[in-house]
Amino acid sequence: MRIKNRVKLKSKERKILRVLISQGEHKARKITRCRILLMSDAGKGDTEIINALSIARNTIREVRKRYTQEGLDTAINEQARPGAPEKFNGNQRAKITAVACSQAPEGRQRWTLRLLADRLVELNVVDDISYKTVERTLKKMKLNLT
Repeated sequence: MRIKNRVKLKSKERKILRVLISQGEHKARKITRCRILLMSDAGKGDTEIINALSIARNTIREVRKRYTQEGLDTAINEQARPGAPEKFNGNQRAKITAVACSQAPEGRQRWTLRLLADRLVELNVVDDISYKTVERTLKKMKLNLT
């Protein structure tokens, strides 16, 4: 069977990978990636690597692909994870704060999180919002309703 991204390590790279594995100071994921590259360089197939390291086939393919396309550093190090996008822009956060600081509705002494969520939807500040999201937003703004 033909391996798509064949790994052919230079002697210097092999030495670097062996040192990283033997130090024991790095994350397990990084050490696993080093082992994948060393085993691939030694001519081991996917199945042998899967059995030896107990990892998914896709992990092996991704590490090999990153090595052949971008080099050793990219192949063994974590990639940046962007996280979830912000739910609200600055203008919306300001309006949430303004509503929370405004006079409570008639018959109420103060705002509740559920009342705030409902009012924000009524005012078309947001399309949909849960009271927990209101709570987190106000907490980030260091605003306490009590």
